[in-house]
Amino acid sequence: MDDRIAQHLDRAAATASAHAAVPGKDRQDAVARAGTAHHAETLGLTVSKVHEPTGLFDRRYEPSLSVVLRGRKRSIVGDDDQVWGRERFIITPVDLPVVAGVVDAAGEDGFVAVVWRLDPVVVGEVVASMSVPAAAAVAAAVAPGSSPSGAVSSLPRLGSWTEPLADAFARLIGLLDAPEDVPVLFPLVSREIVLRLLQTEQAPRITAALDGTGPSVVAGATALLTGRMAEGWSMERLARELRVSESTLFARFKEATGMTPAQYLKRTRLGEARRRMVVHGDTAARAAAAVGFRSASHFSRDYREAYGRPPAADAVMVRGQLAVAGAV
Repeated sequence: MDDRIAQHLDRAAATASAHAAVPGKDRQDAVARAGTAHHAETLGLTVSKVHEPTGLFDRRYEPSLSVVLRGRKRSIVGDDDQVWGRERFIITPVDLPVVAGVVDAAGEDGFVAVVWRLDPVVVGEVVASMSVPAAAAVAAAVAPGSSPSGAVSSLPRLGSWTEPLADAFARLIGLLDAPEDVPVLFPLVSREIVLRLLQTEQAPRITAALDGTGPSVVAGATALLTGRMAEGWSMERLARELRVSESTLFARFKEATGMTPAQYLKRTRLGEARRRMVVHGDTAARAAAAVGFRSASHFSRDYREAYGRPPAADAVMVRGQLAVAGAV
């Protein structure tokens, strides 16, 4: 890693660590951090810290930039399974079900990670304001000879830092120490970060969810599949609800999420069923039925394939892990 990039990320790590929500702290500490949590939310930030490796947990990521500042984590999105640290970052262009956990807690310093929520309005404004048209910016970010269509599916899931991007990101984290500056500086630095992201090879992933004329087809599809997951969805029905062709929906969805709509729906259903068993104590049969599985045997097979254990045994294990682990 370039020394200047490392210096910016070191600065961000020190600030984020001081403001991170740490699981297991007492009530007095929680009260003291209440102000920090409010400032982080204002900035669209979720800052987390753990001191030991965790199990794999289901997460739902809104459009966001995910950064590991200390330690390493494992992230599974569809068939893409990555272990990564601060040398890379991940862009999530639309609402995605992700399985993630800490694999290296960075010793005494603790694992520190930040998720910054991407505002689609800001992304659209920056794209529209760029001197180079958005289509040209996307084309410039992919390999010579390739076309924007299919560019996202050919991209590596992990992005590479540039010095301007790392600098802007460190200044965003620095606003946690200067809440009085947020009203003036946050709109500026947030647009700068989006611009710097659009200048990396991940530009197509950021613009993938933007149609330019209204709500994204992909965002609409994920909203339907998440909000009405128990219903019986087919590609034909989903395309009809969104008023697009099946081929257009399939291509855009796969490019933006790395999954087909059917894979996305299955992962979403499994994650929600797991949450119901762990948090609410539902039986496997009740959880499976609630999220739309019509066959208990199919649910058990898919669940074991996703999490490596039968549903009931996994729920017991995850409850124990959650007692000592926080958001990652």
